[in-house]
Formats: sequence, C-alpha cells, structure tokens
Amino acid sequence: MSDLAIGDEVEVEAGPIAHGGFVVARHEGRVLFVRHALPGERVRARITEGGPGVRFQRADAIEVLDASSSRVTPPCPYAGPGLCGGCDFQHVALDEQRRLKAAVVEEQLRRLAHIERDVVVEPVPGDTGGLRWRSRTEFAVGPDGRAGMRRHRSHDLLAIDDCLIASERVVETGVLQGNWLGEKAVDVVAPSEGPAVIVRVPTDEADAPVVTETVAAQALSRDFDVSARGFWQVHPGAAATFVDAVIDGLRPQPGERCLDLYAGVGVFASALAQAVGENGQVIAIESDATAVAQARLNVESTPWVNYVQGRVDHVFGVESTGRVAGSRKGGRRRSGPRRPNSAMPPSADLVVLDPPRTGAGKAVIGAVAALAPRVLAYVACDPAALARDTAYLVERGYALGSLRAFDAFPMTHHIECVAIFERDET
Repeated sequence: MSDLAIGDEVEVEAGPIAHGGFVVARHEGRVLFVRHALPGERVRARITEGGPGVRFQRADAIEVLDASSSRVTPPCPYAGPGLCGGCDFQHVALDEQRRLKAAVVEEQLRRLAHIERDVVVEPVPGDTGGLRWRSRTEFAVGPDGRAGMRRHRSHDLLAIDDCLIASERVVETGVLQGNWLGEKAVDVVAPSEGPAVIVRVPTDEADAPVVTETVAAQALSRDFDVSARGFWQVHPGAAATFVDAVIDGLRPQPGERCLDLYAGVGVFASALAQAVGENGQVIAIESDATAVAQARLNVESTPWVNYVQGRVDHVFGVESTGRVAGSRKGGRRRSGPRRPNSAMPPSADLVVLDPPRTGAGKAVIGAVAALAPRVLAYVACDPAALARDTAYLVERGYALGSLRAFDAFPMTHHIECVAIFERDET
C-alpha cells in the first residue's frame, strides 16, 4: 500500500458514490474519498487529508481526464476544489444528483438493514433548477467583517458576493455586502410571511425574533410561529411535502392515539390532531423549551394535543449514551436508566419519529415498538441513521412498507426520507 502525503497528486478511476458527497477510489491499495468527481470518471486527485497508516484519505478532483456525460459546469463560481464547502454536487446534472442520492439510500439499507429496495428521489416544489431554495442561511464572518462561507472541512472563510442555493430574499437583504465586524456569524431567515430578518450569532433561540411559516399541504393548511433561530425546514416546499407523505403513510383514523416524537413546533402534531379529531389524542415530545412554548400556542385550538417537554429517551425512561437524540440540536447526554414520564401512554396507534441526524437509536426504537403501534412514520435526514434504525425496527417485528426520498437539499449530498413501517403479521 502506497503512502500519500497531503498535496500529492494521483490519477484514479472514480468508483461508486458514497454517503457524504464523494466517490470511492483506490490508488495502489489506498482508499480515497474523492470530492468533485463522478462514478466512472478518470481524474487527477490531490490529497487533502490523511497521512501514512490511516484507513483512508480524502482528496479533491482537480482535473477531469475522462468526464462523465452527467458532468456540467457548476453554476456557482465558488463551487469546486478548495472552495465553498456548502455544495457537493454543483458539477452534476440535477437528474443525476437524484440518482446518486438514491444509490446512497439503497446502499445504506442494503449494508445496515439487509434490505434490497429500489429508491426514487422525488423533487420538492419551490426551487429553480435546484437553486434559490434555501430560506434559512447562516453565513460565517471573517476578521475583516465580511460574511461568507467556510471552505470544505475548514475554518477558513471564503468571501462571496452571492450564494446560488440561498433564496433571492436572503441575498437581497444585503448581508453579503454588509460589515459584520465583531460578529461570529449572521443568520438570515426569509420566512413564508413577512420580511427577511438578520440575526447575529450567537443569539439564544428564545431571544431571536419569531417569524411566521406556512404549511400548505393537502393534509394541513395553516401558519406556525417559530423562532428565527429555531428548527424549520429550509426548502420552501419541504414541510408541506413531508406532512402529506407522513399522513398518507399513516392513514390516521378518527379517535386514534398518536405520538409525535422530536415534535418541534407542532407541524406533524397539528396534522395528526386534525386527522384523529377531538375524540383522538396526540402526545408530542420535544426537548427544546422555546420550541415547546411556541408549539403550545400553535396547537392551542386542538386541546387534545398534549405537549411534553423533555428528551425523548428520558421521557421513555430508557438508557442511552452518546449524542443527544431529543432534539435537532447536539450535545452530550448522560447514560443511565430513568423512569418513564407519567404522560406516556401504555400503547399508541400511530407514531411519528422525526429525529436529529443521529437518528432515534436502539433504546428509543425499542421503547416505541413496545407500544405496539399499527404504523410508524420515520422522517430521516440521514440515510445511515435511517438504515440502522430500520434494522432495529425489523428486529422488533416491523416491516418497511413504503419509502419515499425527497430532494429537499439540491446541489448537496443531503436527502430527506419518509419511511413507513407496519407490524409484520407474517
């Protein structure tokens, strides 16, 4: 196996796409994760990370020797080797981006859950050819006060004049022409209703302005109040698309009892409440105090929704270790058994899980399965976490029914999936 140093350049054949926006290549036995290449291409790659003795090294395709028919000229001048780290696939035709993302989901399910499944990645309405969709964009600020983006896997700032995946309303605030000297970052939010707002970072979520976001889905049509620093889907069509996918998959009936886990400001809880009616029940669990306070206002017209503040694992009283799986935010969580919250029901008909990128995890999946819901909807922003948790659900008697994948983050490697699980009666 050859030793390659950072800065070395080698010619390689690009292999399959991998989770994370790169292709897998090999050079004299050394595994390389190469950005800005496409499967089947021959490229000159420059080593960017990793030295002798490591399992793999990272590299950038700095020259394409034999190009794929799916390669295009990146629309953004800041996309490319050594430049902005925000977009992985600007050099890839949009249809091919979706095929690559589908291949990643299929591979993760095959490897981690031992499930063969053909996946089609569906577009989400609200972008323009994969551009101008991001309604919430945080820009880093450099020592000179200029706002910009970080270079890939670096703290170095790249000053930019435009961001083509940011919505026009975000860019039109003038954030990229302003002087933000002394700030760490600036977050620009272009909500569904009202003007775009700029929030200096750090700003506590509770102290940030409250904006109005609209969900216009078949299953739910209404406004939600949410902190400008709180969690909301950044693609303008994502929230409505996911609501309809979840409700279509769950098929809620009047009078049913539902759980909405990692519930945020109440989007899925509101749709479930509307479907099950006042004779039903929705218990929503969310760890973030600001989100819970806003959610209780958002659902006050449906008193059969009960919001519980707490981390999901703690509310279930299960033992867990590692990253927090109670909200979209990070942090460490303590291990150790806890008593279940008294608000937890002995059973549930339907469950929605919308965990952070790390997924729900084995303990939470076990606690959910113990409630014996007839159907579960799992909304996943990470295909590896979804595949791992799918394996846990299969072990506990659930089968993967439908699986829909959505291109809610064009030009990047990120993807959102809605998986529906039903009790396996075989």
